Amino acid sequence: MTSSADPFPGGPVPGSSLNAARRARELAEARQEVADLLVVGLGATGAGVALDAAARGLSVVAVDAHDLAFGTSRWSSKMIHGGLRYLARGQVGVAMESAVERDTLLRRTAPHLVTAQPYLLPLTSGVSPAQAATVMAGYRLGDALRAAAGTPRRALPGPSRIPAARARALAPALRGAGLRGALASFDARVVDDARLVVAIARTAAAHGARVLTRVRALALAGDGAEARDELTGEVFTLRARRVVNAAGVWAGGLTSSVSLRPSRGTHLVLRPGALGDLRAGLHVPIPGKGARFVLVLPQPDGRIYVGLTDEPVDGPIPDVPEPPAADVAFLLDVLGSVLAEPPGPADVAGAYAGLRPLPAGAGSTADLSRRHRVVIAPDGVVTVVGGKLTTYRRMAQDAVDAAFPAAPSSRTARLPLVGARTPSGPSGPSGPDVRGVPARLVERYGAEAAAVYALGREGLVGAVEALPLGVSVAELVWAVRHEGALSAGDLLDRRTRIGLVDADRAAALPAAERVLHEHGLPEHGLS
Repeated sequence: MTSSADPFPGGPVPGSSLNAARRARELAEARQEVADLLVVGLGATGAGVALDAAARGLSVVAVDAHDLAFGTSRWSSKMIHGGLRYLARGQVGVAMESAVERDTLLRRTAPHLVTAQPYLLPLTSGVSPAQAATVMAGYRLGDALRAAAGTPRRALPGPSRIPAARARALAPALRGAGLRGALASFDARVVDDARLVVAIARTAAAHGARVLTRVRALALAGDGAEARDELTGEVFTLRARRVVNAAGVWAGGLTSSVSLRPSRGTHLVLRPGALGDLRAGLHVPIPGKGARFVLVLPQPDGRIYVGLTDEPVDGPIPDVPEPPAADVAFLLDVLGSVLAEPPGPADVAGAYAGLRPLPAGAGSTADLSRRHRVVIAPDGVVTVVGGKLTTYRRMAQDAVDAAFPAAPSSRTARLPLVGARTPSGPSGPSGPDVRGVPARLVERYGAEAAAVYALGREGLVGAVEALPLGVSVAELVWAVRHEGALSAGDLLDRRTRIGLVDADRAAALPAAERVLHEHGLPEHGLS
């Protein structure tokens, strides 16, 4: 595989660059050959399947009707969690799997994207001493899972109870009256879920997978799929020895072997400063819902995410779900129950909703198990559904095991993703030096941050206008050259998250269109 290389230290991992020219070349090749595996869907799970199979030496074609992380994967709470919620429901196996996969991401495969995050559960009048004791017992069980998964305490400190003054120092917006303190705990979070998917897909590409966006699977069979190039409208057949359906909430539309009950999770995006100098996340109990909480997660760019709901969805599945006003009001009401000055609609800069691909079952969607399922249809199509962002790697491993029982064992538990700085990887201590590179770039690009930064400083990207959230034009150029961005939506809504706020998106759109015009076509040197 070839890639378009930038002449800067810490450039792209060989073979990992995705761009328009590579897509055209590899789509033509995929139409002529029979791959070992065809993967449909390029969210976290589908990209993970492509990486797992390619790392085992299988030839892989992976397609998505839209873009990398177009669906549910980019609408998460950004949590990489140890399964505490599942412990509360007695789902010990699911919780342990989450703790193990959290450790894998945090310390081995994506330490540049996944970090520890402190949380506070305010002890207000709505939380009785008995409830506080129950929650703390759960936190301690979660800490036991951390230890069982091998995660050191220095990576994820244990839970504790802190006094009210300390709680308000970490979260000044908390209501002081009646506050008895807070329960402090740690979990992990990803700086950007869409960037995690991009890293997985590029790592798969570096191992030889053909990663093709804007290719829609119209119909699946055990030996391939009828597909359409969404850029040209041309319909053709992709052939493969096995097929994995990882289309998430849309998987049921491609096979009759699974039945899904989608659930909507809505998040608010609060403007910077809406909750003061928030230095920890919050777990806000939902009245009358036992162990369910609303999550408040401050972002490095100053925005604050608040979520999430869990409501069943009936009818056709939209490409981009809309958060209803009732969800927005519900989240604001719960958040306001612990704050001195509850936020109002004016503090909501944006909102988003994602649909969870839950296997159908009885009861409410909030009570359905998050354990994933791998189903083999009579025609041989393997479908993987359920699960969550944290366990994408294990879901992918199980899907490939089901499709190729005789294949070599999975390697992905110790395979660093593109950008990871690990002692054993190509971007370890002897790799690129990121000293002097803005911290924001390092936490989003890892070992590639120096190359992105140098791209802007060398003046190779034209105008240097400032974009919202501190995003640079160089990042947009990098996304076109190396991260498979083909449209302004790819740039603003997934490679960066500027598009979560409409006004920010409008401000950045001219720069995105200019970058695509100047750097997005093969005649501009992409290879």
